[in-house]
Amino acid sequence: MIHKPPIDKLAETIGSKYALCVVASKRARQIMEQAQNQEIKDMPEKPLSVAAQEIYDGKLVSVKD
Repeated sequence: MIHKPPIDKLAETIGSKYALCVVASKRARQIMEQAQNQEIKDMPEKPLSVAAQEIYDGKLVSVKD
């Protein structure tokens, strides 16, 4: 569960809680794949936490198709 940054702030940034779930999960999967390709076994943070922080920092945005 994500506690920091707050989910409500993240949902405001993305537009909705549903979109937040989709964007964060896709990014978390990318992070996990990159770690597997680089053979990183112990990540300091969970991929979903990293994705949430990227959204909060404005490094990751949602684009509507």
